[in-house]
Parts: sequence; structure tokens; C-alpha cells
Amino acid sequence: MIHGNNLNQVYSSRSVRRRYEVWFVRLGLGDGRGAWWFRYLLMNPARDGCPGIAQGKPVQVWATWFPRGAKPHSFIRGFPLEALELSPRGRDPLRFVVADNEIGNDFCRGQLRVDGHDIRWNLRYSSTFQVTLSSKGCIGFSRTPHSDAVFSGSIVLDGREFQGHPLGFGVQGHNCGYCHRNFWTWAHAYFPQGKSGSTFEALMYEMPFGFTFRKAVLWHEGQEYIFRKFRNVFQERKELQWRFQATSKDGTEVEVSLDGRGESMHHLPYVKTDCSGSFGVTNNSLSKAVLRLRLPGHLTEALETRDGAVLEAV
Repeated sequence: MIHGNNLNQVYSSRSVRRRYEVWFVRLGLGDGRGAWWFRYLLMNPARDGCPGIAQGKPVQVWATWFPRGAKPHSFIRGFPLEALELSPRGRDPLRFVVADNEIGNDFCRGQLRVDGHDIRWNLRYSSTFQVTLSSKGCIGFSRTPHSDAVFSGSIVLDGREFQGHPLGFGVQGHNCGYCHRNFWTWAHAYFPQGKSGSTFEALMYEMPFGFTFRKAVLWHEGQEYIFRKFRNVFQERKELQWRFQATSKDGTEVEVSLDGRGESMHHLPYVKTDCSGSFGVTNNSLSKAVLRLRLPGHLTEALETRDGAVLEAV
């Protein structure tokens, strides 16, 4: 199991004027009642975030509840930079602490009071697989320190408690960038498989000179499969659908269908790092996923989850 994890190490320094760095958790409850999304954000520390813009604080903590059969609800609090305790750049373990909120290499906790609501959480997680999806130096990266995360602990929303050992399954990620991409699509799916789960993660975004970055990674039965050759790509961002086929170097093929339509589709504003405004991000942390895997010389194997995926698009 993964405990210490250098993919969570802080990249940003407090002297940087334009950069976002975020550590996040997506947790699907094991009893099927819904999913939670927690987000710990540092933005433009040397310029104090984006002064004068709503949600422009340099330090933020987000909690979003995706209840089954109802609309999602986000709770967001901003904090001054002076309130943040942050581990040194490139050092392990991760320490991000602000008020009653904290995330480390294998745990997170928090307490937010927003618009009359009270949210508290105390979670621990472990995994067997980690991966770097994208790394472009100072431009930015997308890392997954815990891809097949198993969560234990408790979450309380206005007195309603979610508790379990395990509580649920999902992903813990770490992203950083000089600015956000003009478009991106990202997905992560957790497929329950025997004693341990299989996971699939895919990322697509625009690059300079008209190029597009595409990469997908499957972790299945203790084996990693990396896919860079995509074909027959279909995407509908407004309706939050993504389908494609992909092939690895050894000839392994996957056919993937991700569907984020329905009541759990959630729209959130992200602030631009140049402080020129915000843009909309659509996320459904109760998405459906179907993956058909064809290993050379083997029959096709199907993996499916009706709500264990997250799909996000801009």
C-alpha cells in the first residue's frame, strides 16, 4: 500500500505571482448514497490571489456533495495567505493546513460553515497505484498520488453522518499550472474488482500550435497499461459525454464510454490565474463508465460502474 508519496510534494513557492496548485479528493460512498469532492487550493500567493474577485482568495477549501437523485451543492471558503501552513517546496510529507482544514499524503480533514451549513470530515486513504498523467515542467502537471484509493473515516453534513471502514472508493489528485487550459476533459473511474479495484484515468487538453495532449492509464489486476493513440473520439461537453478507443504500444485496446449526464452534473466557476475573470467548469462525480478491454490473445473483458466515475470538462 502507498503511504508516503512524493507526487503530493508542493511545487509552488510563496513568491510566485501567477500559479494555481490544488490537491483534491473524489470519494464515492460505498453504500451508493452519493459522492464527495474536497479541494484544497493555493493560487497566486505573491499577489494575494486575485483581490477584488469573488472566490479570488489565495487559499481556498472546497467541499461538494453529490447526492444520488438530487442536485449537487458546493461549499467554498477562502482564507488569507498568512493563515496557511505549507510544507516546503519539494519536501515530503505534504502539509497543507488552514484553520480547521488539512490535507497530507494519506489523510484529509476539514470543517466549513457556509451559508448556514456545517460540514466536517476526517478521512484516511491508501492505495496500490500512483501515476503522473502529464508533466510539462513549469507550465504545469497532473499527478495522481492515489489512483485506487480506499477511504475510511467520517463526513458530517448538517448533522447527517456518513461513516465507514471503508467508507468508499475513489481518487486523490494533485494538479498545478501557470494558467488553466482553454479546454480540457478529464475522467477517472473506479471499477470494483474482487479484493482490489481497477482504475482508469484519461486526460485531454489543448496545447500550443494546434496540438492536443491525450493520455489514458488503466490499472487492472496489478498491471499498468498506458494509452496514447486515440481514435474515434466523440465528445459532447455540454451534455458531458466522452467516448473513444485507444491502443497501447503492446497492442492492448480499450473502448471507453463515459457519461456524466443527469441531475449530478454540476457547474462551477474557476478564477483565471491572470485575474481577468472566471470560466465555467462542469463536473459530475457520479458519472457512468463502461470500458471494454482487449488484451492480445485474450477475449474482451468488460468493466462497468454506474456511479463510480468522475467526468470533468471545460
